[in-house]
Amino acid sequence: MDLMHYGRHPIAHDGSATESTLPTTLSRRFVMTSLASGFALATLPVSAQTITTDTQGLVAGEVSIPVADGKIPGYVARPAKAGKHPVILVVQEIFGVHEHIKDMCRRYAKQGYYAIAPEMFARQGDVSKLTDIQAILSQVVSKVPDAQVTGDLDAALAFAKASGHANADKAGLVGYCWGGRTAWVYANHNPKLKAAVAYYGLLEGLKDGNLRTQDPIDFASNVKVPVLGLYSGIDAFVKQETVAKMRGLVNKGGSGSEIVVFPNVDHGFNADYRPTYDKAAATYAQKLANDWLKKHGV
Repeated sequence: MDLMHYGRHPIAHDGSATESTLPTTLSRRFVMTSLASGFALATLPVSAQTITTDTQGLVAGEVSIPVADGKIPGYVARPAKAGKHPVILVVQEIFGVHEHIKDMCRRYAKQGYYAIAPEMFARQGDVSKLTDIQAILSQVVSKVPDAQVTGDLDAALAFAKASGHANADKAGLVGYCWGGRTAWVYANHNPKLKAAVAYYGLLEGLKDGNLRTQDPIDFASNVKVPVLGLYSGIDAFVKQETVAKMRGLVNKGGSGSEIVVFPNVDHGFNADYRPTYDKAAATYAQKLANDWLKKHGV
């Protein structure tokens, strides 16, 4: 499946990997030791409307983040001026921490945040080198345990705190697509997180009883962290009835979470390098995200 169709039609998440090929502990040898340069191969050619944010006034670049079983690569962008800046954990799409995610970090850094994006697939494989989206999903993404994800985000937050440039007590998270689901998962995992923003993240359909024991819709009413869900009105991945059910569940909880649906836009409307990008929706969604984070102390 090529990029022109990704985001417009459902994709099967192949769960055919055998138990012996799946990581049962966090001691598996890392496959990826450094970040991709530029855009992931599966996203090429990128759109002419792709946004590139400069590093003027910033300190930005690749870092190595200590985790439970070694180190994973990540990207950090922060203001160059002295101070301890509030933290934004930036969580990738299925394409890893490629240029678009790095650019999102720089955009948040321009707003005064210490933005950090750990490479969440480092142990399972380098998705930037794969040209087929179905292969990315079946060979790498489907093998990533939620426990690994939450542990690595904890480690990224600890890395930010240890840097001396961040105020980890004022931390939020913004996730896109795969990272949008992760926003809900991490909000459920870490009640000290101030707020999260989930861009069109899957709400159900990925739990397998092993690597992913729950979907967001299973724990929605128990989330304590305020999550802003930003969803697409014509998203083939997330049905409107599922979004409506999720909204009802979070309304029953006490987190103050909210869900906004953008009518007549598709999955991936924030991804300016993809054909599903919608400038008007992305601009308004960014304002909502900014306001949400500020409102909740990030």
